[in-house]
Amino acid sequence: MKQFGLMVSIVLCLGGCAVGPDFEKPCPPTTSSYTEKPLPCKTSQTKGVGGQAQYFITGKDIPSDWWRVFHSCALNELIKRALKNSPNLQAAQAAWRQADENLRVSTASLFPFVSVQPSYQRQSFSGTQFGPQNTQDLTTFNLYNASINVTYTLDTFGGIRRQIEASRAQTDYQKFITEATFLTLTSNIVTSAITEASLRAQLQATKELIKLQEKTLQITEKKFRLGAVSRSDVFAQQAQLAQMRASLSPLQKSLSQTRHALSVLIGEYPSESHLPVFSLEDLTLPRDLPISLPSALVRQRPDVRAAEELLHAASAQIGVATANLFPQITLSGAYGWSSNFLPGLFDANNVLWNILGSLTQPIFQGGALMAKRRASIAAFEQAFAQYKQAVLQAFQNVADTLRALEIDAEQLCYQMEAEEATWSTFQLTQVQYRVGAVGYLNMLDAERQYLNARINRIQAQASRYADTAALFQALGGGWWNRPSICGTGK
Repeated sequence: MKQFGLMVSIVLCLGGCAVGPDFEKPCPPTTSSYTEKPLPCKTSQTKGVGGQAQYFITGKDIPSDWWRVFHSCALNELIKRALKNSPNLQAAQAAWRQADENLRVSTASLFPFVSVQPSYQRQSFSGTQFGPQNTQDLTTFNLYNASINVTYTLDTFGGIRRQIEASRAQTDYQKFITEATFLTLTSNIVTSAITEASLRAQLQATKELIKLQEKTLQITEKKFRLGAVSRSDVFAQQAQLAQMRASLSPLQKSLSQTRHALSVLIGEYPSESHLPVFSLEDLTLPRDLPISLPSALVRQRPDVRAAEELLHAASAQIGVATANLFPQITLSGAYGWSSNFLPGLFDANNVLWNILGSLTQPIFQGGALMAKRRASIAAFEQAFAQYKQAVLQAFQNVADTLRALEIDAEQLCYQMEAEEATWSTFQLTQVQYRVGAVGYLNMLDAERQYLNARINRIQAQASRYADTAALFQALGGGWWNRPSICGTGK
């Protein structure tokens, strides 16, 4: 018995070791900037909606409810509804809770498994089963059993602990997937609201131009009756008006689809969502834009953190596969009672017990265990490559957005100038056409140029808002500044 106790003590001491690599977080990139050329201190500015300058502020933290920087009560309320009802977010939260419970299942393997096994058996046998000389009649008896069984697998080489480590990494992976779902949901709602505002402005501009063309058609018909223009000029104006009216349909279709998409994003049916109406005038373009340090980006992006946790899990699985090459030691025991009569079952004379220790050492499995270990190493290398790709993609997202913001501001300046110039030209050409100083084609050309310039200006305004939202998304959305959204109590 002393030898058995010594063996157990040695095994428990060995249990402090865990084979396989200890995971180390990848070092953050050493690059000091996101873009090839330095960013300006601020963007260009112009008059009108969304024309103010935006300032790039390095190192400023990102608020968790970043969408509030647009100062739209309707947008804030819409996102509140989405966070409550979105099926995508609910599915991600459920997956996180599932992973958390699976972690508890893995952790339970560190403890002994204890079970109670009561049983009752009634049996009959013939004496002839014990030889021809036994000719007694059939014997019938009852057998009552009650036992407590204990099984414990020693984690001698750390395989169980490595499996728990992998499960914990999977739980953290689901946590960051949930954060990424949250960020994608809020970003999509903001950009969809901006798209709706842009489409409404384009529709309004098109309707105003249709009214101008209707007046022009009336003037052209008057001139035709007076013999100042030909019938072909009337037909040309009618065709132009019809084409302008036809251009309303694609815009109306896009607007409807955008609102339907918004309904789905907030988890409601399009027929029942009762969405607010958005316009660019109701949205405030943020003045100060936070720019996280490049070294902090990999800790802020939920997709990068999720890739890191997959890398962690793959590292732990190498330890699991390595531990499977070594002996597996299991201790088991039982203590109970057995009697033919239920009364007195628990008397001292009816006690039964057993203790068993077993050791299993793989000898030959056709190279399967070594192959599994090599496969785990290859899976780790794959996860590491995917992590590096996620980091590169994150830096590209930020760089693309920063340059887009800079160029958007310049583009809006040019589009504002173009709209003002084409509007002045259009007004002057209308006056000249009425007095017969220019031909009808000149007026149509001026009208077309003004329409294109106005639509382009509206789109440039919307781009500044949309790319501002994209910057907050690219930088991680400030999830670290708010409580958990899982519901697991963490």
